[in-house]
Amino acid sequence: MARTAVPRRLGNRLRWSTAELVERRLESATAQTLAFTVPDWPGHLPGQHLDLRLTAEDGYSTQRSYSLASAPDGDRIELTVQRVADGEVSPYLTDDLAVGDPVEVRGPVGGWFVWRPEEQPEPVLLVAGGSGLVPLMSMIRVRRAAGSRVPFRLVYSVRGSEDRMYVPELSRGEPGLDTTVLYTRTAPSGWPRAAGRLTGEDLVRWGWPADFEPTCYVCGPTGFVEAAATYLVANNHAPERIRTERFGPTGG
Repeated sequence: MARTAVPRRLGNRLRWSTAELVERRLESATAQTLAFTVPDWPGHLPGQHLDLRLTAEDGYSTQRSYSLASAPDGDRIELTVQRVADGEVSPYLTDDLAVGDPVEVRGPVGGWFVWRPEEQPEPVLLVAGGSGLVPLMSMIRVRRAAGSRVPFRLVYSVRGSEDRMYVPELSRGEPGLDTTVLYTRTAPSGWPRAAGRLTGEDLVRWGWPADFEPTCYVCGPTGFVEAAATYLVANNHAPERIRTERFGPTGG
């Protein structure tokens, strides 16, 4: 299908374009997916992000970077935004931006933290902390759209059930995609693993053996990413097969 073909163009498009909000949907208690149309969008690779800029009537401008959550789909893109209570941009995007309103976007950006299904036949391990799931979800969706048989395993760490994103989509079952959810604060009753932070043993139990030579994508808060990458190396995964993306408190 042409509309789901993965483009080969990488890098940062330096020109700002106008995007129009066309849909929003709730993903968790504090996160929303925002769908935009960008008439001249060139397409993107799963794992890339974009810059989003807001400009006030008085001329004040601010921008943030957001991971792309969707598979390529013509001029439509999707971002999943985690609302940060004291943030400058995310409360406006989740509370005030209305369908039909414009924002400015620039991208796609990034060429390292990406998955190329036509070039990477090896197994893939996705390790997500909180909203670090967003760019990994793009990889999952591209795999599905491309009809790829590359085996995926997702280890997804969240505080509690109310923080999980994409629950219906990840719960319906998908051949070749194994999903494990780890809770750090409160686990549901009867959950097979007690609440607690990610450990190296978790990645042994629910990840791929190192001798399978998977490519590992790790995304989340800085502390989570550093810990997960350290565990993977300690579990004998080759450092060059570990790709990381981290974000700060504003989601940038």
